[in-house]
Order: sequence, then C-alpha cells, then structure tokens
Amino acid sequence: MEFLDVVRRRKTTNGPFLPDPVSEEHQRLLIEAASRAPSQLNSQPWRFVVIEQRETIERIAQISGESMTEVMSNGTFFERYKPYFRFSQAEMEQKRSGMLFDKLPAVLRPFTSQVFTSRGQKLMNSLGVPKTLGAENAKLVAGSPLLLAVMLDRSEYRPGELSSFYSVFSMGAAMENIWLTTVELGMGIQFISFPMEAPGRWDEIIELLHVPDDLELMAVYRLGYLPAEQRRPAIDWSSSQRKLPSQFVFRETCETPQQGWDG
Repeated sequence: MEFLDVVRRRKTTNGPFLPDPVSEEHQRLLIEAASRAPSQLNSQPWRFVVIEQRETIERIAQISGESMTEVMSNGTFFERYKPYFRFSQAEMEQKRSGMLFDKLPAVLRPFTSQVFTSRGQKLMNSLGVPKTLGAENAKLVAGSPLLLAVMLDRSEYRPGELSSFYSVFSMGAAMENIWLTTVELGMGIQFISFPMEAPGRWDEIIELLHVPDDLELMAVYRLGYLPAEQRRPAIDWSSSQRKLPSQFVFRETCETPQQGWDG
C-alpha cells in the first residue's frame, strides 16, 4: 500500500537540511494537509506561523542552543529523560523504545557510563560539553530554511477541561498530517524542544513571534529539503527501535496481549 509506505518512511530529521528555500507551493501543501485533520465538532483549533526571515530563525536558533547548554549544564535534561536513553544496540533491542545514542559526538562518548552521576555531570561541564552541544544545536536550527510555530486557540485550549484534550488531540492529528506530507515532498522535520526545557526561554519566542493572548504557543518545528540519498530510507522491518505489537496491543481486554503479529 502506497500510503503505508509513506508512514513507514516517516522519521525525525536530526541532521542538517539543504540550504534551498522551501517553495511557497510546498508550504501551502503542508498547511492544507494540516487543515484536513479531524477536530472535535470541526473546531479546527490550530493556528500556525510560517517563519522564513533569517533574523527570526537565527534568534530562535540562539535561544535553542543556549537553552540546551543550560539544561545540560544543570543536569535537568539528563535527570528528566534518563529512562529513554539507550547507549548500546543490545539495550535498544531489549527496551525497543527511547533513543539509541550509537553515534554520539566525540566529546560525549567517554561519559556514557557516568552521564547520570554528579561526577560525570561536573566532568562534562568542566570540559565544556554542554556548551559544545548547545552550539551545535544552534547551528542546526539556524541552518533551517523554514520554521513552523504551532498554536492553539485558547477558547478551545482550556487546561483542566475536556476541550483542552480535544484541541491537543486535534493538533496532534494536524501535525502528523504535516509530518507525513514532508515525506512525499522530499523534506524533513524536527521538533525544537530545548526552549521549552529552560525557564523563561519559551516566553522569549512568544514575544518574538508576537503571539496574542488568545493563542497558546504549543510547539516550534524546523523544516527543509533533504539530500536525495536521505529521502527514501530502506524500510527496516526488524527495527529494534519500535515495540512489537505484543508489547502494546491487547485483544478484547487489557489482560490479553495480542499474539501472532510480531513477525
């Protein structure tokens, strides 16, 4: 099935994009894909800011890089996400979830065994590892030809109320539509998360984009075209980075794992 092939080829782009600007036609197609997502009572609570100005992209890149340096220097990043870090193929094959760091930057490789200890944290800080990684992150974001900010209408997004769940669910559907469309357009996409991790830095982006009070800034993504050799990766049916159906699917009730679908 052609569509299933697109789903299988969907991935997060961790590397750089080509410098080519994203055509206006492709920008329009991405937004059209988002607009066709389902939403509760057809509320369509999503709003987007399409960002091409270099000054804005470079400022967001600076915020992202500085945020990464901050949360990696004070240890909050490693403490928060340590359940998801895998440092060997064997560990990934056992857990079948999280992130496999088998191609770590050279400066970080010596610390994989002690990255979650106070001694390891102090050593990384003394060698400037967080600063180096933050600079690399800023460079990656700055090299993106297009950023996409995603917001929700506060009349729908009301935390603590059911409408908030509906609006977030709808936003997820809209973003998945965009993500799958990038595959067909030869593009990549990645979530810019670090400004959300460092106190006060997300507010800087809100101010930079002039987000009004009636909208909630939910996420920012970087997008661009991929080199030809990265556009159609081979489908790895045996990928150990995805859980087997028997690990997350049940039959009839939550007491009976699904059997026979793992092959």
